[in-house]
Amino acid sequence: MELDHFILMARYNSWATQRLKLILDQVSDEDFHKDQGLFFKSIFGTLNHLLLGEHCLWFSRFSRGHSPQIALNSIIEQDRYALTQTLLEKSFHWQDYLQNLDPARLGGLFHYQTSTGQNIAVPFAGTLLHVFNHGTHHRGQMSAALTAMGYDCPELDLIYMLLEQTESYPK
Repeated sequence: MELDHFILMARYNSWATQRLKLILDQVSDEDFHKDQGLFFKSIFGTLNHLLLGEHCLWFSRFSRGHSPQIALNSIIEQDRYALTQTLLEKSFHWQDYLQNLDPARLGGLFHYQTSTGQNIAVPFAGTLLHVFNHGTHHRGQMSAALTAMGYDCPELDLIYMLLEQTESYPK
């Protein structure tokens, strides 16, 4: 895999997070915290899991080589508006990280400790791909929950970001 592919996925992660944030800011507090049958129960729980997973765990592991010991269902941010804003702001950190990454790292192993302290060595590129795929998975869960509750959820597919970018270029 080429580094450009990961930079694209980091841009997509920020784009999709921003689009999702726009609708989440309109969701009632009751719906935001209601158990929707998601793996982390509510939209609130799922967003906290994304903040924890993408940024507290994975970004720390990739950028600092530090693996925090923390439960995957921990609540990182109680305030819903601070939660969505923090998730969006931190999504841009991945773009900065990848812009400065040595492409040779993609072919190596990634060493880290799980949240329970187990030492792991896995392919670097595949693990980085996991981070972005994980966010897509959970955004999809929230999109389905929002739609089921009657909210108009925006298109979050990567192709829509690409179409937006293409349409902005002069023809």
